Amino acid sequence: MSLNYIQMAEAVSKEKDIDKSVIIDAMEQAIQTAAAKKLANELHLQPYELSVQASIDPITGDVTLKRLTKVVQMVMEPLSIEEARAARREGREPEMRPSCDKRGYPLTHNANQILLKEAQKTNPKAQIGDVIAEDLASKYFDGRVAAQAAKQVIFQKLKDVDREREMERYKDQVGTIVQGIVKRADHNGALVDLGGAEAWLPKDETIMREMFKANDRVRAYIYKVAPQFRGPQIFLSRTHPQFLVELFREAVPEIANGTIEVMGAARDPGFRAKIAVKSYDSNLDPVGACVGIRGVRVQAVTQELQGERVDIIEWSPNAAEFLVKAMKPAVVSKVVLDEDDNRIEVVVPEDNLSLAIGRRGQNVRLASILTGWDIDVMTEAEEADRRTKEYNVLSQNLMQNLDVDDVLARLLIAEGFRSMDDILKVTPEEIGAIEGLNMDVATELQTRAKAALEAAAAHLAKLGVTEELKAMPGMTADLVLALGEKGIKTKDDLGDLAGDELLEMLPPGLLNEKQANKLIMAARAHWFAEEEEDEEDEAAEAAAPAEAKPAEPAQA
Repeated sequence: MSLNYIQMAEAVSKEKDIDKSVIIDAMEQAIQTAAAKKLANELHLQPYELSVQASIDPITGDVTLKRLTKVVQMVMEPLSIEEARAARREGREPEMRPSCDKRGYPLTHNANQILLKEAQKTNPKAQIGDVIAEDLASKYFDGRVAAQAAKQVIFQKLKDVDREREMERYKDQVGTIVQGIVKRADHNGALVDLGGAEAWLPKDETIMREMFKANDRVRAYIYKVAPQFRGPQIFLSRTHPQFLVELFREAVPEIANGTIEVMGAARDPGFRAKIAVKSYDSNLDPVGACVGIRGVRVQAVTQELQGERVDIIEWSPNAAEFLVKAMKPAVVSKVVLDEDDNRIEVVVPEDNLSLAIGRRGQNVRLASILTGWDIDVMTEAEEADRRTKEYNVLSQNLMQNLDVDDVLARLLIAEGFRSMDDILKVTPEEIGAIEGLNMDVATELQTRAKAALEAAAAHLAKLGVTEELKAMPGMTADLVLALGEKGIKTKDDLGDLAGDELLEMLPPGLLNEKQANKLIMAARAHWFAEEEEDEEDEAAEAAAPAEAKPAEPAQA
């Protein structure tokens, strides 16, 4: 019987092109499972409570069985049978507890563990972590049962190997376009036969109004290959931005050979898309190359995407210039970049506002995705009105705190000085260098600014504003004063607000929406830190009794 295992392993190895050692490992696993089950029945235990090792001699085919017992400091057992089963299913170690008898006293040994002092009675050299191997009698090895189990394990191993090969094959194809035939389609999506594997095209990854039925031919983009119980699951998409990029790679040879590079893509699937391209050949127009003669190249892409309109934009390293191109077909009058908040204000003529925003905000949304900037669109009149209100607030603030006239206040604002903090951040020489000012005026302005801040600090102390609120990143003297006068005195007060509530209580120009939300989240940060600390404390308290108190009696 022993030689039959070697012959079986060699036959399967040749037929399925699997290493012989893999087959022998599968056989050993089957044999030890059968032996553990038989021994467990005899000892009235569960098979998972035993540790049995089987080995097959690769030459003679002789089978050796051993029962393994680990030397430990404390004998442990799974929390419950259900926990042990769940751990085996999930491929993890089960949660353990001290193993006790019915009276609650710790056991000196169980089915697969033994205390160090007990092990040293028979082997004085035993150490924690050693494994004691005890030969099992031949009665625990049923050749017929083991052979049947080995066949099942080998069959499963063959399926696993096929899955791994299929996984490796398609894992390398992630990011490519494949073509297949629809086998089945329903409201959830379509199952596509790729001619060697099946892939899943979810409904939300299909273009709107697109319907598939059995035997339809479909092209799609592989965006993920994930291992599943029944084999690797290949996920397809026809809405992914990279599907558009790969279609252009097929249609435009210059993209395929690297002369033109696609710098980014954004899509509203089935309606509109924007793609940015860059040419490494100064004599080659990247937009014209992607459009093709009489638009033949871009039309091929559009037809595959069910008529989706594609705007091809030449990429530029200059963020403002790139944004102006990305906003086409709208005409942009002016752009203002705020690099700290990654935001761009786009000013357009009144008659271009709807064109700039696009249907359902489509144009500005795609431009924002393509450029990576948050975009605010406004008309020239709206921008002028907002600037006027903002300037009025800032100038009134400077006039009041510095005791200067409107002309000097607006001059300082034009030079970038919007608050007392800004005036004190620079040297008197920098202020004195402004046309129309001198060193005496600069020194006096900084003296007045310092006095204004000291007065504001005293006022804040009277209002009860905490130091932690004043020390928050992004908090200016003007801002904290405005918050204190509205009753916002602590981080918790600020964290309780919503972004729109904060903006409503502040003068125009102090914060924009993104800055307000960022400030509120920073104020709430300590809440989450405290929650994590509480969870850690609870976990420590839960663990402490198990270490300090005697073990509870084991359940029958």
